[in-house]
Amino acid sequence: MIDFNTIYRQANKYRKDISRFLRDIIAIPSESTQEEEVINRIREEMEQVGFDRTEVDEMGNLYGFIGCGSHLIAMDAHVDTVGVGDPELWDYDPFRGYEDNEIIVGRGASDQKGGMASLVYGGKIIKDLGLEDDYTLVVTGTVQEEDCDGLCWQYIMDNNKLAPEFVVSTEPTAGNIYRGQRGRMEIKVTTRGISCHGSAPERGDNAIFKMAPILLELQELHGNLRDHDFLGKGSLTVSEIFFSSPSRCAVADGCSISIDRRLTWGETAEIALGEIRNLSAVQAADAEVSMYDYARPSYKGLTYPTEAYFPTWLIEENHPVTRTLVAAYQNLFGNIPKVDKWTFSTNGVAIMGRYGVPCIGFGPGHEEEAHAPNEKTWKDELVAAAAMYAAIPVTYVKKQLK
Repeated sequence: MIDFNTIYRQANKYRKDISRFLRDIIAIPSESTQEEEVINRIREEMEQVGFDRTEVDEMGNLYGFIGCGSHLIAMDAHVDTVGVGDPELWDYDPFRGYEDNEIIVGRGASDQKGGMASLVYGGKIIKDLGLEDDYTLVVTGTVQEEDCDGLCWQYIMDNNKLAPEFVVSTEPTAGNIYRGQRGRMEIKVTTRGISCHGSAPERGDNAIFKMAPILLELQELHGNLRDHDFLGKGSLTVSEIFFSSPSRCAVADGCSISIDRRLTWGETAEIALGEIRNLSAVQAADAEVSMYDYARPSYKGLTYPTEAYFPTWLIEENHPVTRTLVAAYQNLFGNIPKVDKWTFSTNGVAIMGRYGVPCIGFGPGHEEEAHAPNEKTWKDELVAAAAMYAAIPVTYVKKQLK
Protein backbone atom coordinates (compact mmCIF):
# COMPACT_ATOMS: atom_id res chain seq x y z
CA MET A 1 0.00 0.00 0.00
CA ILE A 2 1.48 3.35 -1.05
CA ASP A 3 1.15 6.07 1.60
CA PHE A 4 0.64 9.11 -0.62
CA ASN A 5 0.05 11.45 2.32
CA THR A 6 3.49 10.62 3.68
CA ILE A 7 5.06 11.23 0.26
CA TYR A 8 3.50 14.70 0.07
CA ARG A 9 4.47 15.54 3.66
CA GLN A 10 8.05 14.49 2.94
CA ALA A 11 8.12 16.71 -0.14
CA ASN A 12 7.01 19.67 1.94
CA LYS A 13 9.88 19.02 4.36
CA TYR A 14 12.27 19.68 1.49
CA ARG A 15 10.70 22.95 0.39
CA LYS A 16 13.74 24.99 1.51
CA ASP A 17 16.23 22.47 0.12
CA ILE A 18 14.56 22.46 -3.30
CA SER A 19 14.54 26.26 -3.35
CA ARG A 20 18.19 26.45 -2.29
CA PHE A 21 19.27 23.96 -4.92
CA LEU A 22 17.26 25.67 -7.65
CA ARG A 23 18.84 29.02 -6.83
CA ASP A 24 22.26 27.37 -6.92
CA ILE A 25 21.77 26.07 -10.45
CA ILE A 26 20.08 29.27 -11.66
CA ALA A 27 23.25 31.08 -10.54
CA ILE A 28 25.28 29.03 -13.03
CA PRO A 29 24.88 30.37 -16.60
CA SER A 30 24.24 27.40 -18.90
CA GLU A 31 23.23 28.37 -22.40
CA SER A 32 23.27 25.55 -24.95
CA THR A 33 26.76 24.02 -25.41
CA GLN A 34 27.89 25.68 -22.14
CA GLU A 35 26.31 23.32 -19.61
CA GLU A 36 29.37 21.64 -18.07
CA GLU A 37 29.40 23.56 -14.78
CA VAL A 38 25.69 23.12 -14.11
CA ILE A 39 25.90 19.40 -14.99
CA ASN A 40 28.66 19.02 -12.40
CA ARG A 41 26.62 20.86 -9.76
CA ILE A 42 23.52 18.72 -10.37
CA ARG A 43 25.59 15.55 -10.27
CA GLU A 44 27.03 16.66 -6.91
CA GLU A 45 23.51 17.14 -5.50
CA MET A 46 22.32 13.77 -6.83
CA GLU A 47 25.19 12.02 -5.08
CA GLN A 48 24.67 13.99 -1.88
CA VAL A 49 20.97 13.07 -1.59
CA GLY A 50 21.61 9.37 -2.19
CA PHE A 51 21.25 8.44 -5.86
CA ASP A 52 22.75 4.99 -6.36
CA ARG A 53 25.06 6.08 -9.18
CA THR A 54 25.59 8.84 -11.72
CA GLU A 55 27.12 8.97 -15.19
CA VAL A 56 27.84 11.57 -17.87
CA ASP A 57 27.89 10.44 -21.51
CA GLU A 58 30.06 11.55 -24.44
CA MET A 59 27.62 14.30 -25.41
CA GLY A 60 27.49 15.63 -21.85
CA ASN A 61 24.08 14.34 -20.72
CA LEU A 62 23.81 13.40 -17.04
CA TYR A 63 22.18 10.20 -15.76
CA GLY A 64 21.22 9.64 -12.12
CA PHE A 65 20.06 6.10 -11.21
CA ILE A 66 17.89 4.84 -8.38
CA GLY A 67 17.05 1.14 -7.97
CA CYS A 68 17.72 -1.90 -10.10
CA GLY A 69 14.27 -3.27 -10.93
CA SER A 70 13.06 -4.61 -14.27
CA HIS A 71 10.94 -1.61 -15.32
CA LEU A 72 13.20 1.17 -16.62
CA ILE A 73 11.55 4.58 -16.16
CA ALA A 74 13.16 7.86 -17.22
CA MET A 75 12.40 11.40 -16.09
CA ASP A 76 13.96 14.16 -18.14
CA ALA A 77 14.92 17.79 -17.58
CA HIS A 78 17.06 19.77 -19.97
CA VAL A 79 19.58 21.88 -18.09
CA ASP A 80 20.45 24.47 -20.73
CA THR A 81 18.72 27.83 -21.00
CA VAL A 82 18.32 30.60 -23.53
CA GLY A 83 20.23 33.83 -23.03
CA VAL A 84 19.19 36.76 -20.87
CA GLY A 85 18.13 39.09 -23.67
CA ASP A 86 18.05 42.80 -22.79
CA PRO A 87 19.23 43.07 -19.15
CA GLU A 88 17.30 46.33 -18.82
CA LEU A 89 14.05 44.35 -18.98
CA TRP A 90 14.92 42.45 -15.78
CA ASP A 91 13.97 43.76 -12.35
CA TYR A 92 16.53 41.41 -10.79
CA ASP A 93 19.87 39.96 -11.81
CA PRO A 94 18.96 36.93 -13.99
CA PHE A 95 21.47 34.70 -12.17
CA ARG A 96 21.47 36.06 -8.62
CA GLY A 97 17.69 36.02 -8.90
CA TYR A 98 15.10 36.79 -6.28
CA GLU A 99 13.11 34.76 -3.79
CA ASP A 100 10.16 35.32 -1.46
CA ASN A 101 7.74 32.95 0.26
CA GLU A 102 5.98 32.07 -3.02
CA ILE A 103 8.27 32.48 -6.02
CA ILE A 104 11.84 32.17 -7.29
CA VAL A 105 13.00 34.46 -10.11
CA GLY A 106 15.91 33.83 -12.48
CA ARG A 107 16.82 32.57 -15.93
CA GLY A 108 15.76 28.93 -16.13
CA ALA A 109 13.40 29.06 -13.12
CA SER A 110 10.53 27.64 -15.20
CA ASP A 111 12.37 26.54 -18.35
CA GLN A 112 13.46 24.32 -16.88
CA LYS A 113 15.85 24.09 -14.00
CA GLY A 114 12.89 23.98 -11.63
CA GLY A 115 12.00 20.57 -13.04
CA MET A 116 15.49 19.29 -12.30
CA ALA A 117 15.46 20.65 -8.74
CA SER A 118 12.20 18.80 -8.06
CA LEU A 119 13.49 15.64 -9.75
CA VAL A 120 16.56 15.42 -7.53
CA TYR A 121 14.46 15.77 -4.40
CA GLY A 122 11.87 13.37 -5.76
CA GLY A 123 14.74 10.89 -5.82
CA LYS A 124 15.62 11.74 -2.22
CA ILE A 125 12.02 11.10 -1.15
CA ILE A 126 12.15 7.67 -2.80
CA LYS A 127 15.29 6.85 -0.82
CA ASP A 128 13.94 8.32 2.44
CA LEU A 129 10.69 6.38 2.34
CA GLY A 130 12.00 3.16 0.83
CA LEU A 131 9.79 3.46 -2.25
CA GLU A 132 12.13 1.36 -4.40
CA ASP A 133 10.26 -1.45 -6.12
CA ASP A 134 10.62 -3.48 -9.31
CA TYR A 135 11.79 -0.44 -11.27
CA THR A 136 14.96 1.42 -12.15
CA LEU A 137 14.52 5.18 -12.23
CA VAL A 138 16.95 7.24 -14.28
CA VAL A 139 16.86 11.02 -14.04
CA THR A 140 18.37 12.60 -17.16
CA GLY A 141 19.86 16.08 -17.22
CA THR A 142 20.03 16.71 -20.95
CA VAL A 143 21.90 19.29 -23.00
CA GLN A 144 21.38 21.46 -26.10
CA GLU A 145 17.58 21.29 -25.97
CA GLU A 146 17.16 25.03 -26.44
CA ASP A 147 19.37 24.89 -29.54
CA CYS A 148 17.86 21.71 -30.99
CA ASP A 149 15.02 20.08 -29.04
CA GLY A 150 15.28 16.30 -28.95
CA LEU A 151 18.90 16.13 -30.17
CA CYS A 152 20.06 14.85 -26.78
CA TRP A 153 17.51 12.03 -26.89
CA GLN A 154 18.39 11.20 -30.50
CA TYR A 155 21.91 10.61 -29.22
CA ILE A 156 20.66 8.63 -26.20
CA MET A 157 18.39 6.37 -28.28
CA ASP A 158 20.68 5.95 -31.29
CA ASN A 159 23.59 4.94 -29.07
CA ASN A 160 21.60 2.57 -26.82
CA LYS A 161 22.27 4.57 -23.67
CA LEU A 162 18.73 3.91 -22.37
CA ALA A 163 15.65 1.94 -23.40
CA PRO A 164 12.94 3.21 -21.03
CA GLU A 165 9.36 1.95 -20.92
CA PHE A 166 8.26 5.57 -20.75
CA VAL A 167 9.65 9.05 -20.09
CA VAL A 168 8.24 11.85 -17.96
CA SER A 169 9.20 15.26 -19.31
CA THR A 170 9.46 17.85 -16.54
CA GLU A 171 9.07 20.87 -18.83
CA PRO A 172 6.68 23.43 -17.26
CA THR A 173 3.02 22.37 -17.22
CA ALA A 174 1.74 24.61 -14.39
CA GLY A 175 1.25 21.44 -12.37
CA ASN A 176 -1.05 19.88 -14.99
CA ILE A 177 -0.49 16.68 -16.98
CA TYR A 178 0.45 17.23 -20.63
CA ARG A 179 0.17 14.43 -23.17
CA GLY A 180 1.38 15.90 -26.44
CA GLN A 181 2.48 18.82 -28.53
CA ARG A 182 2.59 19.99 -32.11
CA GLY A 183 5.81 19.27 -33.92
CA ARG A 184 7.88 21.82 -35.76
CA MET A 185 10.43 22.24 -38.51
CA GLU A 186 12.73 24.99 -39.71
CA ILE A 187 12.43 25.63 -43.45
CA LYS A 188 14.46 27.80 -45.80
CA VAL A 189 13.19 29.22 -49.09
CA THR A 190 15.70 30.78 -51.48
CA THR A 191 15.27 32.79 -54.67
CA ARG A 192 18.11 33.70 -56.99
CA GLY A 193 18.50 36.57 -59.42
CA ILE A 194 21.12 38.47 -61.35
CA SER A 195 22.76 41.58 -59.96
CA CYS A 196 23.32 44.79 -61.88
CA HIS A 197 23.70 48.47 -61.13
CA GLY A 198 20.71 49.88 -59.31
CA SER A 199 20.43 52.76 -61.74
CA ALA A 200 19.29 50.34 -64.45
CA PRO A 201 17.45 47.52 -62.64
CA GLU A 202 15.96 46.23 -65.89
CA ARG A 203 19.39 44.77 -66.73
CA GLY A 204 19.18 42.39 -63.78
CA ASP A 205 16.73 40.04 -62.07
CA ASN A 206 15.82 41.04 -58.51
CA ALA A 207 15.71 38.07 -56.14
CA ILE A 208 13.90 40.12 -53.47
CA PHE A 209 11.06 40.95 -55.86
CA LYS A 210 10.80 37.23 -56.66
CA MET A 211 10.31 36.54 -52.98
CA ALA A 212 7.46 39.03 -52.57
CA PRO A 213 4.63 36.91 -54.10
CA ILE A 214 5.95 33.87 -52.23
CA LEU A 215 5.49 35.71 -48.93
CA LEU A 216 1.89 36.52 -49.82
CA GLU A 217 1.11 32.91 -50.74
CA LEU A 218 2.74 31.66 -47.51
CA GLN A 219 0.51 33.99 -45.53
CA GLU A 220 -2.51 32.50 -47.30
CA LEU A 221 -1.24 28.94 -46.79
CA HIS A 222 -1.05 29.50 -43.03
CA GLY A 223 -4.82 29.96 -42.88
CA ASN A 224 -5.48 26.71 -44.76
CA LEU A 225 -3.35 24.27 -42.75
CA ARG A 226 -4.75 21.21 -40.99
CA ASP A 227 -6.48 21.36 -37.62
CA HIS A 228 -6.77 18.79 -34.81
CA ASP A 229 -9.36 18.70 -32.06
CA PHE A 230 -6.76 18.35 -29.27
CA LEU A 231 -3.41 19.64 -30.54
CA GLY A 232 -4.87 22.49 -32.55
CA LYS A 233 -4.01 23.90 -35.94
CA GLY A 234 -0.80 23.71 -37.92
CA SER A 235 0.83 27.08 -38.46
CA LEU A 236 3.65 28.86 -40.21
CA THR A 237 5.32 32.21 -39.88
CA VAL A 238 8.23 33.83 -41.68
CA SER A 239 10.78 34.47 -38.96
CA GLU A 240 13.84 35.77 -40.85
CA ILE A 241 14.80 37.30 -44.18
CA PHE A 242 18.27 37.54 -45.75
CA PHE A 243 19.68 38.89 -49.01
CA SER A 244 22.84 39.00 -51.04
CA SER A 245 23.79 41.96 -53.21
CA PRO A 246 27.03 43.59 -54.35
CA SER A 247 26.03 46.88 -52.68
CA ARG A 248 23.14 49.14 -51.73
CA CYS A 249 23.33 50.47 -55.26
CA ALA A 250 22.70 47.12 -56.91
CA VAL A 251 19.92 44.65 -57.69
CA ALA A 252 19.86 41.80 -55.19
CA ASP A 253 21.09 38.49 -56.61
CA GLY A 254 19.83 36.35 -53.73
CA CYS A 255 17.05 36.30 -51.13
CA SER A 256 16.24 33.73 -48.46
CA ILE A 257 13.60 33.44 -45.76
CA SER A 258 13.27 31.21 -42.72
CA ILE A 259 9.91 29.65 -41.89
CA ASP A 260 8.90 28.42 -38.44
CA ARG A 261 6.42 25.66 -39.30
CA ARG A 262 4.36 24.08 -36.50
CA LEU A 263 2.96 20.65 -37.36
CA THR A 264 -0.29 19.29 -36.02
CA TRP A 265 -1.35 15.64 -35.98
CA GLY A 266 -1.00 14.03 -39.42
CA GLU A 267 1.43 16.61 -40.79
CA THR A 268 4.93 15.43 -41.70
CA ALA A 269 8.07 17.06 -43.04
CA GLU A 270 7.29 15.74 -46.52
CA ILE A 271 3.78 17.20 -46.43
CA ALA A 272 4.97 20.59 -45.15
CA LEU A 273 7.77 20.89 -47.70
CA GLY A 274 5.46 19.74 -50.50
CA GLU A 275 2.83 22.38 -49.65
CA ILE A 276 5.42 25.12 -50.07
CA ARG A 277 7.03 23.65 -53.18
CA ASN A 278 3.60 23.46 -54.81
CA LEU A 279 2.87 27.17 -54.35
CA SER A 280 2.54 28.83 -57.74
CA ALA A 281 4.87 31.68 -56.76
CA VAL A 282 7.54 29.23 -55.62
CA GLN A 283 7.34 27.37 -58.92
CA ALA A 284 7.29 30.58 -60.97
CA ALA A 285 10.46 31.81 -59.19
CA ASP A 286 12.10 28.37 -59.38
CA ALA A 287 12.73 28.84 -55.65
CA GLU A 288 14.63 26.27 -53.60
CA VAL A 289 12.78 24.87 -50.55
CA SER A 290 14.85 22.98 -47.99
CA MET A 291 15.12 22.07 -44.35
CA TYR A 292 17.74 23.55 -42.08
CA ASP A 293 20.33 21.30 -40.41
CA TYR A 294 21.88 21.53 -36.94
CA ALA A 295 25.50 20.60 -36.26
CA ARG A 296 26.95 22.42 -33.27
CA PRO A 297 29.44 20.77 -30.89
CA SER A 298 28.32 20.02 -27.34
CA TYR A 299 30.34 21.26 -24.39
CA LYS A 300 32.27 17.97 -24.57
CA GLY A 301 33.12 18.58 -28.23
CA LEU A 302 30.74 16.00 -29.72
CA THR A 303 28.92 17.07 -32.90
CA TYR A 304 25.78 15.06 -33.65
CA PRO A 305 24.26 16.44 -36.87
CA THR A 306 20.52 16.31 -37.47
CA GLU A 307 17.90 17.86 -39.71
CA ALA A 308 15.71 20.55 -38.15
CA TYR A 309 12.59 18.35 -38.06
CA PHE A 310 10.88 17.76 -34.74
CA PRO A 311 7.88 15.42 -35.13
CA THR A 312 4.47 15.82 -33.55
CA TRP A 313 3.64 13.40 -30.74
CA LEU A 314 0.57 12.48 -28.72
CA ILE A 315 -0.03 9.83 -26.07
CA GLU A 316 -3.58 8.53 -25.67
CA GLU A 317 -5.72 9.74 -22.79
CA ASN A 318 -6.38 6.14 -21.71
CA HIS A 319 -2.79 4.96 -22.12
CA PRO A 320 -1.41 3.15 -19.02
CA VAL A 321 1.21 5.89 -18.59
CA THR A 322 -1.40 8.65 -18.69
CA ARG A 323 -3.54 6.73 -16.23
CA THR A 324 -0.51 6.28 -13.96
CA LEU A 325 0.11 10.01 -13.70
CA VAL A 326 -3.59 10.76 -13.20
CA ALA A 327 -3.78 8.16 -10.41
CA ALA A 328 -0.64 9.48 -8.69
CA TYR A 329 -1.97 13.04 -8.88
CA GLN A 330 -5.39 12.13 -7.49
CA ASN A 331 -3.92 10.10 -4.65
CA LEU A 332 -1.45 12.85 -3.70
CA PHE A 333 -3.64 15.92 -4.01
CA GLY A 334 -7.21 14.64 -3.78
CA ASN A 335 -8.57 16.19 -6.96
CA ILE A 336 -8.75 15.50 -10.69
CA PRO A 337 -5.87 16.92 -12.74
CA LYS A 338 -6.24 18.95 -15.89
CA VAL A 339 -4.91 16.95 -18.84
CA ASP A 340 -3.70 19.26 -21.60
CA LYS A 341 -0.85 19.89 -24.09
CA TRP A 342 2.16 22.11 -24.58
CA THR A 343 2.12 25.02 -27.00
CA PHE A 344 5.90 24.93 -27.36
CA SER A 345 8.24 22.07 -28.21
CA THR A 346 10.06 19.62 -25.91
CA ASN A 347 12.42 16.63 -26.02
CA GLY A 348 9.27 14.55 -26.60
CA VAL A 349 9.76 15.25 -30.34
CA ALA A 350 12.54 12.66 -30.24
CA ILE A 351 11.43 10.42 -27.37
CA MET A 352 7.96 9.71 -28.79
CA GLY A 353 7.92 11.64 -32.07
CA ARG A 354 10.94 9.84 -33.58
CA TYR A 355 11.27 6.68 -31.49
CA GLY A 356 7.74 5.90 -30.31
CA VAL A 357 8.65 5.66 -26.60
CA PRO A 358 5.63 6.80 -24.55
CA CYS A 359 6.18 10.30 -23.20
CA ILE A 360 4.11 12.44 -20.85
CA GLY A 361 4.62 15.74 -19.09
CA PHE A 362 4.37 17.04 -15.55
CA GLY A 363 6.46 19.96 -14.38
CA PRO A 364 6.63 23.02 -12.15
CA GLY A 365 6.57 26.45 -13.75
CA HIS A 366 4.52 27.95 -16.56
CA GLU A 367 5.03 28.06 -20.33
CA GLU A 368 4.50 31.80 -20.50
CA GLU A 369 7.55 32.30 -18.24
CA ALA A 370 9.83 30.56 -20.72
CA HIS A 371 12.39 32.86 -22.40
CA ALA A 372 10.79 35.91 -20.77
CA PRO A 373 12.48 38.58 -18.63
CA ASN A 374 11.87 38.12 -14.89
CA GLU A 375 11.27 34.40 -15.45
CA LYS A 376 9.87 32.82 -12.30
CA THR A 377 8.51 29.63 -10.81
CA TRP A 378 6.37 28.81 -7.79
CA LYS A 379 7.55 27.01 -4.66
CA ASP A 380 4.25 25.18 -4.17
CA GLU A 381 4.61 23.71 -7.67
CA LEU A 382 8.20 22.66 -7.01
CA VAL A 383 7.09 20.74 -3.90
CA ALA A 384 4.11 19.15 -5.66
CA ALA A 385 6.34 18.07 -8.56
CA ALA A 386 8.86 16.44 -6.21
CA ALA A 387 6.02 14.45 -4.63
CA MET A 388 4.77 13.38 -8.07
CA TYR A 389 8.21 12.27 -9.23
CA ALA A 390 8.54 10.11 -6.11
CA ALA A 391 5.06 8.63 -6.53
CA ILE A 392 4.99 7.94 -10.29
CA PRO A 393 7.39 4.95 -10.50
CA VAL A 394 5.86 2.90 -7.69
CA THR A 395 2.34 3.76 -8.88
CA TYR A 396 3.22 2.50 -12.36
CA VAL A 397 4.70 -0.75 -11.06
CA LYS A 398 1.74 -1.44 -8.76
CA LYS A 399 -0.71 -0.79 -11.62
CA GLN A 400 1.30 -3.13 -13.87
CA LEU A 401 0.94 -5.89 -11.31
CA LYS A 402 -2.87 -5.72 -11.29
